[in-house]
Formats: sequence, structure tokens, C-alpha cells
Amino acid sequence: MRWFRAARGAPTKGATRSRNPIGAERDPKRAVIFSDAVIAIAVTLLVLEIQPPEDTEHLLRGLIDLWPSYVAYAITFLLIGQMWVNHHVMFDHIRSADRMLLLLNTLLLMVIAFLPFASSLLAHAFESGHGKRTALIFYGATYELAAILFNVIWEYARSGRRLLTSTTDNDTARAISRRFRPAPIWIAAGTALGALHPVVGLVVVTAFIPFYWLPIKGEVASIKRTREQSLGDP
Repeated sequence: MRWFRAARGAPTKGATRSRNPIGAERDPKRAVIFSDAVIAIAVTLLVLEIQPPEDTEHLLRGLIDLWPSYVAYAITFLLIGQMWVNHHVMFDHIRSADRMLLLLNTLLLMVIAFLPFASSLLAHAFESGHGKRTALIFYGATYELAAILFNVIWEYARSGRRLLTSTTDNDTARAISRRFRPAPIWIAAGTALGALHPVVGLVVVTAFIPFYWLPIKGEVASIKRTREQSLGDP
């Protein structure tokens, strides 16, 4: 309980409230660079999971039969790319990172690095026709964990505005929260439907790809205001 209250920035008994309860704050640039590297490796591993057909005498048919692998590759690549974009959205508004934020970010990267395996499992299940429900639930659960961690990281960073940049106003922070919050519910719904019908569940999980690629209106307005202010300064 004392550790949890410290993580939230609340004073513990016999201690004064600290501005940096979880270690010293650091420039988040190295965390962003490391995150970019992990994400780049994860999307590269996706294509390595697609195994060429062994029967070269019927190569065309073998290539066509790999369609589940192509679909899983495309969907997962776009989803990881989407997480990469939104990861930059978060860290563009985070001026410093303490140890708790770095830990949460590390957990997120651990899940992202696991996605090629979940994608491969899904593709093999649809190719064989067996275990599709289990594979879809496993795939959805992996994304669910990533979506939850995204929300936890952002809400921790904006709590008390300790780690946010001075140019990130409350409207911008709320706009980003509104964009992130539906993801766990959306993915959970798709995963639950996948337990009944794997194809429908996969379609629902995939459907939020275009939504999360859209710009965040509140964030765009904040960037415009910041640019206008900087241009107006002598």
C-alpha cells in the first residue's frame, strides 16, 4: 500500500510529499529511441514468421494457401505501427521519465515484442483450421494487455502533471486520454466475440485500425496554438 501511494505521488505516513517519488526524473529521449528499436525489430520479425511453401512443384497453390499468414502479417504490422505512432504522441507530451514510467514502458515493449508470436499462432490456426478460437483469444488478449499499458502509462504521466511538458494543457491531455480509453473495451469486445466466431472477432479487433490512425483533434489544436504563440514571440 505504501508503495502504491508513492507511485501515485501521495505522501506516506511519516514522510513529506515528494515531487519525484519514484526516483530521479530523466530525459525520455533514450526511452523513445529504445522503444523505436524494439518496435522496429517486432515488425521485422513478423515477416520471418511467414514460411515459404515446401512443395515447389505446386508453388502458386502453396503461396495462395498462405493467405492467413499474409492477413495476420498485414493486420499486426498496421496495429504495431499504430502503437508506434501513439507511443510518439504520448512521449511528445512527456518532458521527463521517472523509474516507474520507464518500468511501465518496458512492460509495454515486452508485450509488443511478443506480438509476432501471437500473430504466427493466429495464422497457423487459420491455415490448419484448428484452434482458431483459442488463437484469436490469445491474440486479442495480447493486444488487450498492450492497450491497458498504454492507458496506464499516459494516466501515470499526466497525474498531477508532474511529467508533462509545460505546453501540454489540460484539454490536450484529456483529448489523448479520450482517444486511448476506448481501445481496451474495443479489443475486449472483439476477443469475446472471437470466442464465439473467430472471423467476426478478428474483424472487430481490426476495425479500430483506421480509427486510431486518425489525428487527435485536441492535440492538433494544442500544437497549432503553440506554433502561433512561438511565431508571435518577438
